[in-house]
Amino acid sequence: MNKQLKNTFILTLVLLCTSVSFSQKNQIEKANKEFDKYSYIDARETYLKVVENGYESAEILKKLGDTYYWNSDYDNAAKWYQQAIAKFPTEIESEYYYRAAQSLKSVKKYDESDRLMELYSAIAGDSLVIKNFKNDPNYLESIAFESKGYIVEKVSVNTEFSDFGPSYFGDKLVFASASRATEGQKVYSWTDQPFLDLYTADMDAEGKLSNVEPIGGEVNTPYHESSAAFTKDGSTVYFTRNNYTDGKKGKDKTKTVRLKLYKATISGENYWTNIVELPFNSKKHSVAHPALSNDEKRLYFSSDMEGTLGMSDLWYVDITGENSYSEPVNLGPSINTETRESFPFISEENNLYYSTDGRAGLGGFDIYVTPLDANGLPGKITNLGEPANSNQDDFGFIIKEEKRIGYLSSNRDGQNGSIGDDIYRVQEKCEITIVGVVTDVDSGALLPGAEVSLLDANNNEVVEKVIVGDDASYSFTAACESQYLVRGTKEGYRPEEKVVETPDVTGTIEVPLALKWLDPCPPNDLGCRLNLQPIYFDFDRYNIRPDAAIELEKIAAAMRLYPELIIKIESHTDSRGNDAYNEALSDKRAKSTLDYLVNNRGIDRSRFTEATGYGEYQLVNQCSNGVECTEEEHQLNRRSMFLIMN
Repeated sequence: MNKQLKNTFILTLVLLCTSVSFSQKNQIEKANKEFDKYSYIDARETYLKVVENGYESAEILKKLGDTYYWNSDYDNAAKWYQQAIAKFPTEIESEYYYRAAQSLKSVKKYDESDRLMELYSAIAGDSLVIKNFKNDPNYLESIAFESKGYIVEKVSVNTEFSDFGPSYFGDKLVFASASRATEGQKVYSWTDQPFLDLYTADMDAEGKLSNVEPIGGEVNTPYHESSAAFTKDGSTVYFTRNNYTDGKKGKDKTKTVRLKLYKATISGENYWTNIVELPFNSKKHSVAHPALSNDEKRLYFSSDMEGTLGMSDLWYVDITGENSYSEPVNLGPSINTETRESFPFISEENNLYYSTDGRAGLGGFDIYVTPLDANGLPGKITNLGEPANSNQDDFGFIIKEEKRIGYLSSNRDGQNGSIGDDIYRVQEKCEITIVGVVTDVDSGALLPGAEVSLLDANNNEVVEKVIVGDDASYSFTAACESQYLVRGTKEGYRPEEKVVETPDVTGTIEVPLALKWLDPCPPNDLGCRLNLQPIYFDFDRYNIRPDAAIELEKIAAAMRLYPELIIKIESHTDSRGNDAYNEALSDKRAKSTLDYLVNNRGIDRSRFTEATGYGEYQLVNQCSNGVECTEEEHQLNRRSMFLIMN
């Protein structure tokens, strides 16, 4: 190749690379602008093209992950966050380790998630999220232990798009939906779905929904409406809406339309009017997801306003007049974290249900519950566990606890992130656990091998039956508000039965069964079962008498015949003599009995668990200290016994 041709080739190559470089830069700038406007779907398409063309950077991979994360597509979010961390570890901020960890939880990769949480801890320091994580390293076991029993099923009014945020309105349910938009309605660039409106559905006694209609009046607009809270008399509603009043949008300095809270009052049947914006809104921050206290004097909500600990916190204001409110109060670090707390709901029993991704949950948003004290402040926080929570986003939980029926929102049933949000009906299982131990009524000894049956109210059908193990315990699961019969039986014992009335609240009932032995011999007394004469000793002696030797030969014969027999020897004295002396004497009698069987009758010493003296402490008659008795009566107490131990 001549010099001129070579130079021309190099120049062409440089121009081509420069052109490609400018093209990539323009695409990235375009994607960044879309990203900054929360147009995640458009931004994602461009970022993917840039990556497919062989160009990667920490910024592109992080933002590509974000376009999935903020739309709750955690599988794809985890993929791009992990690539960013692996390829550009020194350029990744701490929050991306956390988002990656949360995303991995949502695809049930809990070990990988925990590893990233450790890395996040090393980078982020002693944050609230890290404290929650470290305070419960075995969070999966804790959540499983505290899980509430619910039956969760989709409601019939869900659509193929996003349906979420249920709230009670008398005998109706109000919720937000993106799929019932009118023709020509604008599409929301964050999710590429139509904007949300509020709808009502009839709700029957079992919580089944039907007859969906848009909420009436002036509430719905061309932009978002969602998450409502109604007063008990049905006259007032607080709801979430984009910053849109009197046909005009309000934007912050980044041209973002924030969320605000509004109030409306009813005028006629299902016609809402008199829309009033709440005074603590601002175009600089979002305020959303209202919830009323039981006395309707306090309004809880979620916001990222100044003073927020994380991305969004739970706040409240006191309602001081018709359109008058106190300054917003943050619920504080006992409940809020550096991430997201949202969707509060106050139940009739004054429990605060809400969702967060700032605690060690199952993945995405998890639903938690905490009781509120007299001042409306939270107490112990508990994860509802499965099945109320899943490895995806679970939020917008509401419930009428007396009826044990409620609703939640979740995208658990699809792979499309928040587009797949659906409403689920929740019914609390009312289950009673009946537990007990089977014992001997006289000795209190456990009775392994006993049979325990749970019978129905009519005593003619066995619901469940178990044979108790070595701990002689049993457990049955029973229905609430029902009657049962618990029956215990064992060979040689009189059956024992107890009637059980179960309450209407989930819980545990203890029903111990004490059975009476019917056989004249106690079940473990070998001497009685072999019809032996007592092994008696002379006064103040421990040698084996000839009459005792005859009976010991019967013991030895039984042990040869049944090689599995394991025996305990117990020896006793009468009450004459001091206590310490009698203890020593009875111990010698027990050892003498053992030595005779081993040395004179050839029984292996390992067949005896122990040979113990009990002194005068287990008399068989009234002949205690100071009581005048005949020699024959005292003789009854100078004895050895042989107890079957297996």
